[in-house]
Amino acid sequence: MKKLLLLGGARYILPVIKAAHDIGAYVITCDYLPDNIAHKYSDEYWNISIIDKDAVLKAAQENRIDGIMSFACDPGVVTAAYVAEKMGLPSCGPYESVCILQNKAKFRKFLSEHGFNVPCAKGYTSADDAVKDISMFHWPVIVKPTDSAGSKGVTRVDSPDKLRESIEYALQFSHSDEFIIEDFLEKKGHSSDTDSFSVNGELKFVSYSAQRFDEDCENPYTPSAYTWPATISDEHQAELTGEIGRLLRLLKMKTSIYNIETRECTDGKAYIMECSPRGGGNRLAEMLRYATGEDLVKASVCAALGEPVKVEQKPYNGYWAEIILHSKKPGIFERIYISEELTGEIIETDLWVQPGDYVGGFSGANKAIGTLVLRYESREVMEKEICMINDMIRVVLK
Repeated sequence: MKKLLLLGGARYILPVIKAAHDIGAYVITCDYLPDNIAHKYSDEYWNISIIDKDAVLKAAQENRIDGIMSFACDPGVVTAAYVAEKMGLPSCGPYESVCILQNKAKFRKFLSEHGFNVPCAKGYTSADDAVKDISMFHWPVIVKPTDSAGSKGVTRVDSPDKLRESIEYALQFSHSDEFIIEDFLEKKGHSSDTDSFSVNGELKFVSYSAQRFDEDCENPYTPSAYTWPATISDEHQAELTGEIGRLLRLLKMKTSIYNIETRECTDGKAYIMECSPRGGGNRLAEMLRYATGEDLVKASVCAALGEPVKVEQKPYNGYWAEIILHSKKPGIFERIYISEELTGEIIETDLWVQPGDYVGGFSGANKAIGTLVLRYESREVMEKEICMINDMIRVVLK
């Protein structure tokens, strides 16, 4: 029985645990939060911080694991690559390449050096140094931690006098005390955040979504819904697919799932914003399994354990929407209201709270309280309802 070590314990890895058990693997989960839900479903739990690379390596060596993965858990991706390289285990790619992909400042620098479309951007550890570069940027700008996911610590800054405040906020969410400032790119339509997959470094499955936001919640940069297919033009999708493939080859990546953010902008260009060698949060790989039938979760498990992997591009079976259930403000959860006028077919409701539970305001992806999966027969109907989704589906507080 092969041993698979999963870094993190959030509910997003529950389908990973199931997929591993389905092929007969022994699953170990690891983090410093013993009450995390995934530990109830794994075969073993280690109480070790997933950003402590050497501590995880020591435990992995002592227990002779066969594979390691950080799925939908951004802080563990670098550690997983480090342990895999040190132990000669199957990996998503070279450790140094993963470090580039996982650090927003290093990633922007790499893109710029290799001729990719990239906004003006620079990473810092000092607010004073950043203030000196005010004239370098084209305002407004985005300030965010270099090593955080889920839109935590991200703010748009419209004028230089607000820069220090945003830097202090970003640093609250950075493990490395580093932040990045970059030009704000005005998107055309909706940006994309969804999963893709490479086999032996070649992009075999690529997807693009339409990422939606709730401007009335605490953090307007936290995704509140996704739809497939994307609104990005076919021409720019083809260009992005070629550029993503080139990126993976340059970095000598191997067999892996990726959470990739892309954007079509009003300047006529398309940009790769992020490319992390992990499954995305918000159940994105599960949504692609619904929409295409291609199981990227199982493929990720097989890749981590060195088992054969076959992934192929498949079309969408209809039009799909995922609603990230959330409360606009803190309070006591009572119920979910779903309008009878909703015409989309509800495929699945996954609610993570009970009546009487306290819920926080939607300040980041970690404040979601569930998901709703919808399928439509036409893009037109889906777009119409998604534009009114805050009226058709909402959290009711006591």
